[in-house]
Amino acid sequence: MTTGRPTKYKEEFVEQVYKLCLLGATDIEIADFFSVCEDTINNWKVEYPEFFVSIKKGKDTHDSDKVERSLRDRAIGYSHDEQKIFNDNGSAMVVDTTKHYPPDTTAAIFWLKNRQPERWRDKSEVDNKLSGEVKSTIDTSKLKEVVKEVLAEDDC
Repeated sequence: MTTGRPTKYKEEFVEQVYKLCLLGATDIEIADFFSVCEDTINNWKVEYPEFFVSIKKGKDTHDSDKVERSLRDRAIGYSHDEQKIFNDNGSAMVVDTTKHYPPDTTAAIFWLKNRQPERWRDKSEVDNKLSGEVKSTIDTSKLKEVVKEVLAEDDC
């Protein structure tokens, strides 16, 4: 019977790897943090289910938070600093600028429908108990116009 080198794995890695994944760490970066190779991380995922679950939970949370923030930013518009490089008679000139992204109507509609479905959903409800009349939560044909108006008010 042959035995290999003792494992470097420790119980506290479960919490540490979760926090690393919340910050967006990849498996290669996780391996570097624990001073092991990526194959070792993959082996730990198999040998220690709680380690694997912690990685998955951290990455899922990071990814959904990042996408949610990006969608929100796209819906309401945002700005960021950037540098532009211009040619000034053969020499490079670097200019600090602010890049602005205006609100995006489609992103705003998607955001509202998912964050406030009771107010913005497309679905109509039928009340069969009383009169059988159709109750619509919003006139979806005018949804884009309403969102554009709201976003235009924020630009003032």
